[in-house]
Amino acid sequence: MIDKIRMAELTSQEARENLTDDAVVLLPMGSLEDQGIHAPMGDYMAADRMALEIAKAARERGVPTFVAPVIPFGGRDYFDSSHGGISISHATLAGIIDDMFASLTRHGIRKIMIVNGHGGNVPAITEVALRWRHKAGLFVPSMYLWQIAYGELPGLVGAEHAAKASGHGGDPLTSLGLHFYPDLLRPDLVRPAPEGATINGVEIAGFSAIAYDGAKIQAPIEAREATETGAFGCDPTLCSAETGEKLAARLVEIGAGFVADHVARGLHD
Repeated sequence: MIDKIRMAELTSQEARENLTDDAVVLLPMGSLEDQGIHAPMGDYMAADRMALEIAKAARERGVPTFVAPVIPFGGRDYFDSSHGGISISHATLAGIIDDMFASLTRHGIRKIMIVNGHGGNVPAITEVALRWRHKAGLFVPSMYLWQIAYGELPGLVGAEHAAKASGHGGDPLTSLGLHFYPDLLRPDLVRPAPEGATINGVEIAGFSAIAYDGAKIQAPIEAREATETGAFGCDPTLCSAETGEKLAARLVEIGAGFVADHVARGLHD
């Protein structure tokens, strides 16, 4: 098996020899948005790094796994208000994913898994994956990293700690950042998320919700209206490189295991 893992680093001859119908290709995706005033905006960097680590671990299990170039721009949502952020429309993102599937399958590459790091990408991923399943029998799973991470954190750091540290601008992304690229974070800017934001006299209960009589009601608000620091409902001061290391190891274990046990064998109806 060739040492190169990133598809972009393969020569065309190496691509012909290695990107066969036995190969698994991971498609990392993320966003460029406010992740908290202390953290780099590009969460796609964490998704790309996780895809690389999953590919390495899958190779140790004998699976020829490669990582496609990351899609750095997320599907447009309430984070479109992030200063300096870049997002793309749902239709544009779906078109990019659709074209990537078409390019890979043209050359017989059908063992594909998406490694996603942005909730705003989920609708486009779902739309395109279903379309290709219906028209070509292609079955592409998507590993939404942060959704999985929220479920894993209580077992790694304790339920009470996880409840306080988890949230946008906190865990899992801040701890993963401290683990993968600590030099890019600003410890001097880390502080608990602000509370008590309101809009039109109603309490803001999330990036797309307001609270009334104990219930959450969807509302067209923007992230910057919910928090001035980019963090919401969490305490980023509780995040750590140690937590990031534990979480990264667990995500790799899940991802590489799924690749070896299912994706590499060819998922189909």
